[in-house]
Amino acid sequence: MQPDSPAPKRMVRFLLGSRSDWHLTRPRWPRLRSGLHLVGPIAVALSTLASYVAFAGATGDGGSVALGLWVGAASIILMSWSFLLAVRLRWMERFFGGLDSIYRVHRWAGTLAVVLMFLHTSIEPEIEGGIRGASRSVAETAEDLAGTGELMIYGLVALSLVRIFPYRLWRLTHKLLGIPFAFACWHFFTAEKPYANASAWGWWFGFWMIAGIVAYLARVFVRDMAARGQEFQVVAAEHSGSTTRLELKPLGRPLGHQTGQFAFLKLKTSGMSEPHPFTIASSPHRTNLVFYIRHLGDWSQRLTTLHLIGTRATLEGPYGQFQPHSPDHEPSLWIAGGVGITPFLAALDTDEPILQRPTLLYAVRSVENNPIVDLLMDAERQGRVKLRIFTSETGRLTPAALDEEFPNGLAGVHVALCGPNGLVTSMADAAAARGAAAIETEDFDIRQGFGPERSTEIDSVLKRGLQRTQVVLSQAD
Repeated sequence: MQPDSPAPKRMVRFLLGSRSDWHLTRPRWPRLRSGLHLVGPIAVALSTLASYVAFAGATGDGGSVALGLWVGAASIILMSWSFLLAVRLRWMERFFGGLDSIYRVHRWAGTLAVVLMFLHTSIEPEIEGGIRGASRSVAETAEDLAGTGELMIYGLVALSLVRIFPYRLWRLTHKLLGIPFAFACWHFFTAEKPYANASAWGWWFGFWMIAGIVAYLARVFVRDMAARGQEFQVVAAEHSGSTTRLELKPLGRPLGHQTGQFAFLKLKTSGMSEPHPFTIASSPHRTNLVFYIRHLGDWSQRLTTLHLIGTRATLEGPYGQFQPHSPDHEPSLWIAGGVGITPFLAALDTDEPILQRPTLLYAVRSVENNPIVDLLMDAERQGRVKLRIFTSETGRLTPAALDEEFPNGLAGVHVALCGPNGLVTSMADAAAARGAAAIETEDFDIRQGFGPERSTEIDSVLKRGLQRTQVVLSQAD
């Protein structure tokens, strides 16, 4: 057997990345504080846990029949919640604490649903004296479909977790999750249970099954295909280093955003119609909207290859409840990394006097030819912010900077953080340890997962392969 050539080996090493790329980042649990934002997570937990009562008296082979039946039902309820939250209903934000928190609950509900589904199939509960929801032949067919759906959902979840898979293809496969969910619902409806489908418990679980399917259809066929959003037009596009600045003017009514909010942007040009979330970097008092977009994936990198002036765009939103300034007029500390500076740019984009000048700690790769740094320096010269910049040359941003800027601790200080997950997690923990009055964070990574980000390169290979296939087919004709 011939040894592998250097080129395939380099390709494999490139695709797999380094060991750190596969490190699972620990979840950043939100710091609990009382408020309306707890209503949503509590509703998810209670609707799932309370359903155990329906199966508490079930008996059969083994002592885990009730548990086995309940985890199957709980899996359906959690998956239904996951679909409901994915619809991005703006009125739900107040009950979860923002769209980033909604997506966090969405991911955990979906993950736990898959885990509980695995437990259900592992236990294989066989109830004695149960009430069948349909004839034996229909129930057996539904069980077979559920088994097929189980394998399907494992594959789809695996694709969701591995970031090598291109983003646009991940979005496409993610939309298929409703199929195994429908199979699971049909199996649950027809299987033997301690109650009849026409009973109160039957209506309870029927509600969740119908709600999940309706939410799935609404997301795929209404939100993604039919919903238009608000119309805008690109009036400026400036590329600087790894960032593109876009300015859009409304073609109808303004978006009506608040400082710190974001919107999902679609460009009406070939290959750019999938929505991506970006924080609005301009003040709510401005008619035009400004976005700073970092070139991190295939969509954002394509911006540099297109003539964008005059391009139509649609925006969905605004979303988010991130608050750079304290609502109680406390002193503010802002901590930002990279393009995470955008909500703070919106807060500084004002002609009104700032009563309490915030302190801004900004971590960025370089200050050379950086228009964002120029804006921040102008704001500091005008007395609107106290600025301190950290680069690889001047030194990394670490918790020690908090002690240097606030030697007496952060008691009574409103802290707002936005940027890479590692920076936000470490600095939020450090701020909490120093007694910060309130800590505002925002998790913008909707996909998450692990592994190196190779979507751009993989997408390029797939496109070249498709083009070659089309050439071969055309020649064959």
